[in-house]
Amino acid sequence: MKTVEIIGYNRANLGKAEAKRLRAEGHVPCVIYGGEEQVHFYAPMILFRELIYTDLAHFVHINIEGKEYQAILQEAQFHPVSEVILHADFLQLFEGKLMKMKIPVHFEGTSPGVVKGGSLIKKRRHLMVKALPKHFPDFITVDISKLDFGKALKVGEIEENNFEILDSKIASVAVVEIPRALRGKTAEEEEAEEAEAAEGAEAPAEDAAE
Repeated sequence: MKTVEIIGYNRANLGKAEAKRLRAEGHVPCVIYGGEEQVHFYAPMILFRELIYTDLAHFVHINIEGKEYQAILQEAQFHPVSEVILHADFLQLFEGKLMKMKIPVHFEGTSPGVVKGGSLIKKRRHLMVKALPKHFPDFITVDISKLDFGKALKVGEIEENNFEILDSKIASVAVVEIPRALRGKTAEEEEAEEAEAAEGAEAPAEDAAE
């Protein structure tokens, strides 16, 4: 797995006003936890580009004024409008210790259902994985070549290779949705047709009475 380097600086003040000032200057307030104590720091937002805007998982080498940490990004909070990174949480890594990490899902193959006009709905773009750091994959490959109309690929069908997927085994990762034009008639459409047929059957009886 590729490693991204983040160069940071210790935070002396943890107040909201200070965090707001750091963001205005183009920095991201951060914390590293999982070790003996939490480490609060900030780092230039530009350094997060390769870490966040990617479809691959990464390790993170954090250098805070000469003190180094190996970590993974656990969570990043974004402004709902501007999408500026508001805060980043890192989990410190230790070799030989099982860790949890969100791993991106890559879809491969051609779905028969999609070829026939269906839509591939990606239910999960990340899966939570538990493994030793050395066994974390860059991504998890999901083969959709057997997905036909109305079929779903479940978490339990994905092969685990030196890691454990923690998501529910019965949860769907991808589903092929049947296009409306190819679906059966809805209950409302069937009721309308039955009503029209009933009206047509009553009309001759009325004419005969006259």
